Amino acid sequence: MVWFRKERKPRQPRREKLEIPADAWEKCEACGHTDLREKFVRNLNVCPQCDYHRSVRASDYVNILMDDGSWEELDVDLRSVDPLAFPDYPARLKKALAKAGDGDAIVTVGGTLGEMPINLGVLDFAFMGGSMGSVVGEKIARLGQRSLERKYPLVLVSASGGARMQEGILSLVQMAKTSALLAQLAERRIPYVSILTNPTMGGVSASFAMLGDAIIAEPGAVIGFAGPRVIKQTIGQDLPEGFQTAEFLLDHGMLDVVAHRRDLKSTVGQLLRHMSGQPAAAGWTSA
Repeated sequence: MVWFRKERKPRQPRREKLEIPADAWEKCEACGHTDLREKFVRNLNVCPQCDYHRSVRASDYVNILMDDGSWEELDVDLRSVDPLAFPDYPARLKKALAKAGDGDAIVTVGGTLGEMPINLGVLDFAFMGGSMGSVVGEKIARLGQRSLERKYPLVLVSASGGARMQEGILSLVQMAKTSALLAQLAERRIPYVSILTNPTMGGVSASFAMLGDAIIAEPGAVIGFAGPRVIKQTIGQDLPEGFQTAEFLLDHGMLDVVAHRRDLKSTVGQLLRHMSGQPAAAGWTSA
């Protein structure tokens, strides 16, 4: 009968449907592992599945290496110009500024690492592939001069495709300019540590990147001068597999250590204190 029938009403959802932001997930470029972006960030942008070291910005390396609140950025007003009137170069610079948010392909800072005063320069691949132009060379030279005057160790982190072709010979001169400055540091026995990340190629690897008193690389970093195809065409021989990786170079004596990103600060701090003959700071733990 009608009064025994149960009136069916549409069921209301107990909870509102949560909208997941499109950028909440990240995918590893090496193994395809997908995880929360926050988890990648907590792991210093190293894949928790395969340990692949993803590319990060210069500001990230500054935060990884320097003591919190100890550093200040140097020479922030230096900007690249178009000395050769290279086609579309001003537009490329404008686009790089908008994309990267930095003045050029390097960030230089002064501060402390494990309470030890140092000068740090970090190339940023997001700005025109970390290419070395006149501004990059000048900022490295100024940073090195600051180390000479204050007798502070110098640390440079490389991530670059090489010299900036839009500045022609002016970019190639920076190889000699930075190398000459590093020779002065060596003469005065002021430590210089070079950190190579993925990739470190071209004129950068052929100059200051490979001149460190100690040379550190991240796991899997591609390091070399020219690409494998160019080398093979030049010498007419097959190349060993993985011959431009950090691990291959370590095995053949080109590097001193391959260090995980989470161990960079402790490794650099231990090396600098050893080279400077200084004791470890209170509460400092080495790798």
